[in-house]
Amino acid sequence: MEHIIEGDVRDSDVAVVGMACRFPGSPDVDAFWKVLTEGRETVTVFSDDRLAAAGVSPAELADPAYVKAGQVIDGVEMFDAAHFKIPGDEAEILDPQHRHLLECSLLALEDAGFDPTRHDGEIGVFAGAGMNTYLLHHLADRYRSASATGHYRLMLANDKDFLTTRVSYKLDLRGPSISINTACSTSLVAVHTACTSLLAGECSVALAGAVHLRLPEETGYVHQQGMIFSPDGHCRAFDADAQGTVIGSGVGVVVLKRLADALADGDTVHAVIKGSAVNNDGSAKTGYTAPSVEGQAAVIVEAQDLADCPPETIGYVEAHGTGTPLGDPIEVAALTEAFGTGVGPGQVALGSVKTNIGHLDAAAGMAGLIKTVLMLRERTIVPSLNFRVPNPDIDFAAGPFAVATELREWTAGGTPLRAGVSSFGIGGTNAHVVLEEPPRRAATGPRPRPAELLVLSARTPRALDRVTSAVARRLKRRPELGLGDVAHTLAAGRRPYPHRRAVVARTTADGALTLAIADPVRVRTGEAPEDAHGTALVLPHAEPALGTGHDGAALYRELPAFRAAVDECAHALELPAASGPESLLGSEGATARFVARYALARVWEHWGLLPAAYVGLGEGKVAAGCLAGVLALGDALALTRAHEAGDPAPLPRHPLNFPEVPLCAGEEAVWLDAATAADPAFWAKPSEGPAGEEAAELLADAGLIAVLVVPEPEDGPEDGPSLPAQEALLDALGRAWVRGADVDWDGRFPPEYRRRVPLPGYPLERTRHWVDPVPRPEAVPSAEPGPAPAGDDLRQRFDAADPAERGRLLQEHLSQQVAGVLGVRERLDPDRSLFDMDVDSLILIDLTARLGTALGRQIPSSAFIEYPTIRAFAEHIAAGWEQGGGDRGGSAAGPAAGRTSRRAATAAHRR
Repeated sequence: MEHIIEGDVRDSDVAVVGMACRFPGSPDVDAFWKVLTEGRETVTVFSDDRLAAAGVSPAELADPAYVKAGQVIDGVEMFDAAHFKIPGDEAEILDPQHRHLLECSLLALEDAGFDPTRHDGEIGVFAGAGMNTYLLHHLADRYRSASATGHYRLMLANDKDFLTTRVSYKLDLRGPSISINTACSTSLVAVHTACTSLLAGECSVALAGAVHLRLPEETGYVHQQGMIFSPDGHCRAFDADAQGTVIGSGVGVVVLKRLADALADGDTVHAVIKGSAVNNDGSAKTGYTAPSVEGQAAVIVEAQDLADCPPETIGYVEAHGTGTPLGDPIEVAALTEAFGTGVGPGQVALGSVKTNIGHLDAAAGMAGLIKTVLMLRERTIVPSLNFRVPNPDIDFAAGPFAVATELREWTAGGTPLRAGVSSFGIGGTNAHVVLEEPPRRAATGPRPRPAELLVLSARTPRALDRVTSAVARRLKRRPELGLGDVAHTLAAGRRPYPHRRAVVARTTADGALTLAIADPVRVRTGEAPEDAHGTALVLPHAEPALGTGHDGAALYRELPAFRAAVDECAHALELPAASGPESLLGSEGATARFVARYALARVWEHWGLLPAAYVGLGEGKVAAGCLAGVLALGDALALTRAHEAGDPAPLPRHPLNFPEVPLCAGEEAVWLDAATAADPAFWAKPSEGPAGEEAAELLADAGLIAVLVVPEPEDGPEDGPSLPAQEALLDALGRAWVRGADVDWDGRFPPEYRRRVPLPGYPLERTRHWVDPVPRPEAVPSAEPGPAPAGDDLRQRFDAADPAERGRLLQEHLSQQVAGVLGVRERLDPDRSLFDMDVDSLILIDLTARLGTALGRQIPSSAFIEYPTIRAFAEHIAAGWEQGGGDRGGSAAGPAAGRTSRRAATAAHRR
């Protein structure tokens, strides 16, 4: 096996061995890396026609605060329901978040090279999802009109409780299956919980992931001052012009495994999780939705301590980085506190994937994690976008951080490359993960074998063609991939499906070309029957085409199982040492043919084709009886030598046993009974055996797939060169597998040949499963004019009032509004701080928005920080009214306008 030449393996180290994602502009991990390295922003700007088709009203389109942009993924409505055996009517009511997580879980496992049905151990699932807007916008009418059974089905299809258990059920995963929801930090909390489960021995492999789909996808949003949303659809993390983020859709899943196990099992390690931590802010903050420098700093310090990775060894931090005027300064302040003073200025690169793909809510941390894993694997720092001038409220000089603004090579000092990834959820659950580059290995693996068998399968012929093309492209692009690693991953790391294809390749490039052109001479394609009950090894009467002469000598040198079987025969025959076991294969007699048949059968068995029955035709009868456990090897060889010499058959020296598996041998195409098997005379008599056609009918009736122990050439030119012996055997194994033979690939791939490499996953055949939302009715004007809205009344009274009275009018209005929010009837003290009344920042944002609508002016919520009482705020707005001008589109903030939300305690902005 290869060995690590850099980095120490600790018992607590966890490897990232597989990944899958669908992010804006990125249908897979390779595309995501391309987006990152090219420094692309994937925001989609919607046309009015596109928005109108999605149900956006003319009034919304005309609203200057409506931002016509979003971060979307392709095919949100698509799903391969048939692959997961989900009926169409169930698929269309299934929360698309559940669907996308299920598909990405399958693809992540395939990227890691794991077939759950053959994995020796438990696989856990830890994941979370965002708010289910499909139920709200698309299924609400169905829910209202559904029966009790219908309600139950909708609950099972849409509740977050069933997110991970559905993945476990559909993929047959037997480890812990836990749904996790901590808002924006869901992803990293899932990773932390998965690592904890792995280290506790609850599972040997864990899936960790999250999904968030914002529906309807092709719609924009209303920008409101003080909230998290960007006014122009761009996220400018850490920049002076940062004004918020864009909420997007996405899903990501990683496959985790204890590092020591991953290295021992030959897994590809993309990065190492050295440690992780989770905490909560508690009440040490200004409000429930507000962040905490103390809480964020504490979780970072704890993760670094658990990872045993001091701050000076960490070269990059993937920040939560929402691009809000206050959230970014608080996060950098927490990082600065956590890293201390031991790291020099500008030594730690800082970035935020939200500048590329927006804020993916529950899946945000997964995007940051996968980005950082790729950076460590590729030893490359990618740029954080839209950064020009630092936010003046961030004191970069006080800490070691510098925003990464360009693509550059990531070089290490005296320690491996390391990075931190942060994710902070509304409500105060903070998570931080410390990552390290994958261990570098010295190539000391086994000598490559002369040829390998590549196997592919799919549910349909179309999918088989697609996966064939995808694998061919990957092999062409990555010729350095070991052919044996590719063969093992395809054979042992993929669930077999009915439509199958196999090819024998000599090199990776040879495999790529042969698959790409679908060479009909070399590529075997077929469909495996669903009702096959096993394989029957058939020992033919004809002289073996393989196993004797030069071919036999080659197989003796190249195949340990063949060599061991020949040596076993030589020992049973008590051959003189001088003659050598290979002399058995050089003759043309029956004994040489017996040895060839026997040794080839042992190769098949060693390669994992375990027979459910044996058929011996003619001269193959005795060898079949030996392989089935009736005759001892020495007795079978003695019989064969007697037949060859024309001598009387000797009596067996060992008891004749009942066949260990069904056996057809002799003149009739029937299964041997106990009496016949135990009759020495039956074995002493040479036999022509049943006709091949009769034996084939017997096997067909039993649902068995016939495989010739000595393969015959197929589909090749009659006068063309024959395949080398081992390639001919591999080709025959491929033909048998294509026809439905069940192969235990561990025999073909002993431990030293069991490396897994990332290869294209299953080509899901996705179709639309969608319930379109019921169109919203247009507002119908009332025939009779109703009372003027309260806002109109306030605006009219405010405009008509003497300037000295305007403060009192606003004070009364605000008192009524605040009392209504608090649910109190008593008169409020206008000089008491609103924060002391438990009015949080979200309420203040809503109050200022409604007041601004009523007055026809923009009212900044930041003014409440400087003027936190009802009286002070009202007088401030009234005093600034004339300065805002008579224009109703202007600002009523007066002198406070220059202070915007930089100093506002706006919790939504902070997140």
